Amino acid sequence: MESSSMRRGVSVARQALAALVCLATSGGALANADEWWTPANQVGSDSVLVAPESAPTLNSFGGMLSNQYSAAPMSAQDGLLEDTLQSTAADVDQEPSGLQTLADDEQNQDALADDESFEDRLDAFASRLEALDTLEEEWTDYQDGLAADAKSKKKKSTIKIGGRVHIDHWSFSNTDAGINRIESGGDPDQSPENITAFRRLRLEISGTVPQNMKYRLQVDFNNPQTPEIKDAYLGWTDLPNNQTLLLGNQKRPLGLDHLNSSRYNVFAERPLAVEAFNEDARRFGLAMYGHNDEESFCWTYGIYNLENINTDGRFIGDSAQAGGYSRLWGSPWYDDTSGGRGYWHWGLAGAVAKPDGNAGADDTNNNEGRFRTRPLARSSQRWLNTGRIDGADWYQNIGFENILNLGSLQITGEYILTPMQVEDPAAGVDDNLFFHGGYIYASYFLTGEHMPYNRSTGTLSRVKPHENFFLVDRCNGCRGNGWGAWQLAFRYDHLDLTDGGVNGGVGNLYTAGLNWYWTPYSKVQNNLVWGEISESGLAANGDNPLDAPVNAGNFLIFGTRFMIDF
Repeated sequence: MESSSMRRGVSVARQALAALVCLATSGGALANADEWWTPANQVGSDSVLVAPESAPTLNSFGGMLSNQYSAAPMSAQDGLLEDTLQSTAADVDQEPSGLQTLADDEQNQDALADDESFEDRLDAFASRLEALDTLEEEWTDYQDGLAADAKSKKKKSTIKIGGRVHIDHWSFSNTDAGINRIESGGDPDQSPENITAFRRLRLEISGTVPQNMKYRLQVDFNNPQTPEIKDAYLGWTDLPNNQTLLLGNQKRPLGLDHLNSSRYNVFAERPLAVEAFNEDARRFGLAMYGHNDEESFCWTYGIYNLENINTDGRFIGDSAQAGGYSRLWGSPWYDDTSGGRGYWHWGLAGAVAKPDGNAGADDTNNNEGRFRTRPLARSSQRWLNTGRIDGADWYQNIGFENILNLGSLQITGEYILTPMQVEDPAAGVDDNLFFHGGYIYASYFLTGEHMPYNRSTGTLSRVKPHENFFLVDRCNGCRGNGWGAWQLAFRYDHLDLTDGGVNGGVGNLYTAGLNWYWTPYSKVQNNLVWGEISESGLAANGDNPLDAPVNAGNFLIFGTRFMIDF
């Protein structure tokens, strides 16, 4: 009731101000000074309301001010404004040239000359109106807060169950002798065997807890003997500055393609540099995520243990073996009018980490200084691998990200720089090492779709085909069908893990991809991978990256993945 009365008062005050402006610009004047409301006399007034005793016609000036407003309690001071407005309205209604008559009235002119200037009173009235606007906003915010609090008290905890199934087949069509040594552990004549396996077999539970908490638990059963914890965290949402705080096992913010969900990635396997410098991605940590109101600028920062606890769920060791990670990103151009078919993303990520430089070959911890990755396929061994670097003291990561999406066409690239400082290095190894790598790819939808983008997370989102793939019998004896969405893609990868006596190898790989999206929740990915690995110590005997580097050679791999999520 109070809110309704206040809004009527504010609206009437606005119309009164409009009337005064009309009079001023017409050269007219209001009634004498004694009839005009003076701000100084209004101290302590509860409201500024117009409560007419009669209902003027809609076509009259008085009707413009008083129509659709019912009488409301007023103070004596409020009556001054009412009398002034109604008197002015009556003059205008009764005399066709009322405004001019007022302008020519010598008595009114003399009265106004003795009082405060018309402009001063108008400014005071405008100030009063601004105060009313502020009061109305504060009252509205207060009511909204009460409503939100009442609603949150009625909420209950929520739960959502999901999962994904990825089935892979990889065929190693052609490999040189050096590649065979790496994969087999030393035999140049034993070529890699073809592989069919569950790449991912995940179940997940997520939800919210009143007032502002969330949780997520995700476990991968692709190896039934050793299930792996993926996401396992709790968090607080709706914090100041649009922030969320998460505690638990979560992705470290390094590598755009790692932060993309495996459900939405364009290629079956992530790029060399992303996998090498952020192996397995997830670690136990505490991290803050936030964005501005427009979601055009976002950030995350946190501290994480370097030890991977995905199989045992615990960390035992020196707590100093941790890393600080952060990421900034933005989307200064995002075409809302087309539903996000056009956008530009930039990102900058950084990390400082303190690894275990004394890890032995039989150490079960894996927080040592080491960078490694597979050849964009699910081989048994990592074909690019620095091994454990003795004396690794510190290392840093600096990553650069870019996405440009123009309708069905997308161009994406990343580059990651990784300097490392070594204390008491092994014989033949420098005390300052530098590794680096990156990729660039282009993709295009033959059927006209586009790659959606999530501005608040700075990652790719779910593709929605214009029509789903299906083939069914109809009741009229005919068949109905849809073709789904088709996407072509090509990627170039480069990774250099050879420097200062550490010969992890240099890889230059190419991937051609054809994706067939059956529905938004299912698709088939086909990847053809070929390339060369050089300057690799592993290629000499399949074991030691400190051996003299040799050319591992070329290879050709074909892979197919069937995937569904729910």
